[in-house]
Amino acid sequence: MVTGESLQPTNLISGAIEAPRYSCAFGGAYSTAVGIFGVVPILHSGAGCGIGQLFGQFYGGGQNAGGPYGGTSTPCSSLVEEHVIFGGEKKLANLIESTAELVNGDLLAVISGCVPSLIGDDVGSVVRTFKEKNPDIPIIHVNTSGFAGTSYDGYEHFFNAVIDQFLEKTPKEKGLVNVFGIVPSQHIFWKGEAREIKTLLEKIGLKPNLIIGEFDTLENLKKIPAAEYNIVLSSWIGHKTAKKLEEKFDTPYISFPGVPIGPKQTAEFLRVLGERLDVSVDVIENLIAKEERRAYRFAEYVGDILLIVRPHPYLAVVADSNSAVSITKYLANEMGYLPEIVQITDNPPEEARELINEELTTGLETPAWPEIIYEVDAYRIRQNLKDRNFLFLLASSLESNITGPEFNAIHLTVSFPSYDRVVLEHSYAGFSGGLTLMEDIMSKYAGPL
Repeated sequence: MVTGESLQPTNLISGAIEAPRYSCAFGGAYSTAVGIFGVVPILHSGAGCGIGQLFGQFYGGGQNAGGPYGGTSTPCSSLVEEHVIFGGEKKLANLIESTAELVNGDLLAVISGCVPSLIGDDVGSVVRTFKEKNPDIPIIHVNTSGFAGTSYDGYEHFFNAVIDQFLEKTPKEKGLVNVFGIVPSQHIFWKGEAREIKTLLEKIGLKPNLIIGEFDTLENLKKIPAAEYNIVLSSWIGHKTAKKLEEKFDTPYISFPGVPIGPKQTAEFLRVLGERLDVSVDVIENLIAKEERRAYRFAEYVGDILLIVRPHPYLAVVADSNSAVSITKYLANEMGYLPEIVQITDNPPEEARELINEELTTGLETPAWPEIIYEVDAYRIRQNLKDRNFLFLLASSLESNITGPEFNAIHLTVSFPSYDRVVLEHSYAGFSGGLTLMEDIMSKYAGPL
């Protein structure tokens, strides 16, 4: 059953949304830039915009700092009332010059926020002037006023700027594939997911270009047009980027509902890729057989806890569409858990919801199909969890305080924001990722049998 609508007026203030699970487009472009090692973000905005993303996007993405180019060390024009009246172009030009001189990075990314958009600063002209004077210093402009969408849109805006302002057509390279759809910070396990996907693709003989979480920034970005295929690990995020690359560089793309978790999803992922990219069936099947044997053998170690202590428990999921689909499918199809309710928090477009609904209904091997609700408001999410029969709540840290007597559930943070757990390279991706998820869940209640 599918119910609920996103972005409805809630609570006492008409049109207000309590604690949405994402930031603005500016924040998404900023976190994407920081997630690509070597990119130096230059913020053309008020100082509060940058520091707000430190406490919001970065800390919310698994208590992560902003790194060498994020957080309080990020170059920022720090616009004030004076610039609202007289413009901030001159200050931005000086900031770009000083950043290029003082900061040792691979690519400068000027990210403009609400104020320059409202007052009419011609940021593109400032960047072009700098580029003409300094042709050897790579620089792009990402126009992401806060009202240009959510942080998921900001991810797309960043790569849109890369495509339009930086990339040039190059010959195709056999086996090279780009991977999109994993949003830094917004997907709290992004670093571990990127690493695992890269490893899987390398094992079947492909040359994965992950871009996020990778070094050699300029080389990786320049290779984007040379890819044979683009792989999008989302039902909607990264699709605009992939379509633009298809139009501009004739690169076809294939999408999946999210990062695969556990043997079944990962095997299907590899088989589909093998067929599309003409990878040897023997290579694919040998890898699947080897990894399945290990994953299922190790799963036996939690058999007693799974079957004796908490057999076939009901669960609730509150997460972005990527995480919600993959986690629910693994727990239902491989561990025998019964999904009671799944709340999708990233406000996917209508065209993506049909696929998400299909994955969470016909894609589940279960006698108990979940109610699917699309909701971004924290208050309504809490209300939707009331009077439900579930033991486990896999959600964000915003739900960590609602597992008392009223709910009587065991909580685990698996989605943004994550203020109650630190996430570095931890993830649930791949053949062994399901085991890691089970470790996390069972560690919440495991005790003497």
